[in-house]
Amino acid sequence: MDMAVATVIKQHLIDPEICIRCNTCESICPVQAITHDSRNYVVDAGKCNSCMDCVSPCPTGSIDNWRTMPRLRAYTVEEQLGWDNLPAELSAEQMAEAGVATGEPPVAEAPAPAGAPTFEASVTPFQSSQYGATVPPWSAAHAYTNLYGPKAVEKSITATVTGNVRVTEVGKQIGSDYDTHHIVLDFGALPFPVLEGQSIGIVPPGTDANGRPHHPRQYSVASPRNGERPGYNNLSLTIKRVLEDHQGNPVRGVASNYMCDLKVGDKVQVIGPFGASFLMPNHPKSHIVMICTGTGSAPMRAMTEWRRRLRASGKFEGGKLMLFFGARTKEELPYFGPLQNLPKDFIDINFAFSRMNQRGGEPKTYVQDRLRERGTDVAALLKDPNAFFYVCGLKAMEEGVVLALRDVAHEAGLGWEQIGTALKREGRLHLETY
Repeated sequence: MDMAVATVIKQHLIDPEICIRCNTCESICPVQAITHDSRNYVVDAGKCNSCMDCVSPCPTGSIDNWRTMPRLRAYTVEEQLGWDNLPAELSAEQMAEAGVATGEPPVAEAPAPAGAPTFEASVTPFQSSQYGATVPPWSAAHAYTNLYGPKAVEKSITATVTGNVRVTEVGKQIGSDYDTHHIVLDFGALPFPVLEGQSIGIVPPGTDANGRPHHPRQYSVASPRNGERPGYNNLSLTIKRVLEDHQGNPVRGVASNYMCDLKVGDKVQVIGPFGASFLMPNHPKSHIVMICTGTGSAPMRAMTEWRRRLRASGKFEGGKLMLFFGARTKEELPYFGPLQNLPKDFIDINFAFSRMNQRGGEPKTYVQDRLRERGTDVAALLKDPNAFFYVCGLKAMEEGVVLALRDVAHEAGLGWEQIGTALKREGRLHLETY
């Protein structure tokens, strides 16, 4: 018997029925074993080393699926990209046909194919995701997840639109037309508890070009735990749609355009909530550093508003709030006006605009530049076990931000490896990029 055929593996697979295509798994995988197309996220068995780094951060649990397979019959990336649901486990007869002896134990991983790149520590590039926490702060409130969804008892829940307002100017200041909305959804008497930092899935109506129902799209909640309107069972979202590409061609995405066009009274199908680690601390004197770009401001708005309401009640003495908020221009920055009205002793706001102001001659600035400028204050918070860091926005910003934190630590004479490890272990650095 060919022993290569007989060897079996536990192949790591992603359930396409549950996956909400949030990109968390792909962004966190240290060996680039996860990829995707417009339809599915999949795992390359030739690269996966079963490190499990992607399992805990997945907001839906779709990542935690395994199949016992003959190594040489492992499902290919191409096969997985065509799935609508997971295949069943192979039967004993099918395994025997493949030359697998009954009861043969699977190996932990599939070896990389000949010629595949290796990932030696000495040549591994900087991996910002390795410092992202997969556990919440110790004082975070308990998060409820997956109450509604493809494999929950209730497939989805119906929410009613009670508000839809634009929160950025619409124009062509930088060559592309964009439109960002603040949308409020009400769930009536149906339970849908959410915390700051969680997200929900919106199920767009209709079907795609192949006649399949649209996949849910994930959006971070922009309101605090007691609702956009306090005391009501509602929440808000910050949703941006791009109406034209850089060449001026019309762009009509599915979910974002659907949401931005909704009217008050319209009904929306929702699944979730999702997320059990990107949660804010609850203990008094905890400090929160929020670093975001564009609609990555949604969870930061939720955290800020919850702290503001606690402060207004006179029952909570919170620590420092620092916000590093980036956009191409101030016109594209959501909530720019309301942020200007927050008390300076409540929140320390640092804006970064990456397109030069032609009239003022201001240079391009990114959030990581502002972090370095405020290095003394940031370093003090890196050392403080009561300080928590949250990063949300486009994937391209993540590495720059974590490198800036590393540089700040070095400049202050701190050992980054010790600091970075502590941030991850203690649930103090949270990365949510897409």
